Amino acid sequence: MPLSACKLAARSTLLFQVLPAARFLSYALHPLLMPVFTLWLALELDLHLSYFMAAESRLALLGMVALMSIVFPLTSALLLKRAGMLTSLEMPRRADRIAPFTMTLLYQAMTWYLLHKLPLHPLLLALFGGAVLALALTTMITLRWKISAHMVGIGGCLGAIVALELMHRMGAFIPICGLVLLAGALGTARLLASDHTPLQVLAGAALGFACVVAAVTWPIGLPF
Repeated sequence: MPLSACKLAARSTLLFQVLPAARFLSYALHPLLMPVFTLWLALELDLHLSYFMAAESRLALLGMVALMSIVFPLTSALLLKRAGMLTSLEMPRRADRIAPFTMTLLYQAMTWYLLHKLPLHPLLLALFGGAVLALALTTMITLRWKISAHMVGIGGCLGAIVALELMHRMGAFIPICGLVLLAGALGTARLLASDHTPLQVLAGAALGFACVVAAVTWPIGLPF
């Protein structure tokens, strides 16, 4: 067998072995899960946000966000697929993403509005507002270009914890390092499990990170 053919076979075997793990990571860190995960992580790490919240109130808050950010968008996507307006829930084509992204943006905006009715720390509202901004920009970009929504989600989560660390010095160095590693692993997974380009992956991470950091720190200003 020629050397080039051997290299190609070896690469194909390696891809076959790592692809299931890449797909699992893409599902486990799906962008629909990121708002709930980010909110939970922020409440766990930053006592300024959760000090006056009882455990029942925190669960109710996470449940409401999960309903609006996961259940409603997923149900809408399933209905679109059943109606033939969506070819696959993985949405490999850019055109498939526009309607689900728009509906998810609507649900996220409604959630942000409802959160303003609750006695929450202003930084929690700013954090979620940054997520809504990131999703709005992602939807607009998707009209012309296929940016990675997975990386927007994990980038926003990383941006939230970094911004809270800058504001409150909560000692989140290890969680931030963990999120950086997760973001790197997810970016690699998206390159393996989808047809994203490295630029689309990097742009998604940068967009999510920048939007949430700006939303959290802009109203108050960084403490230096």
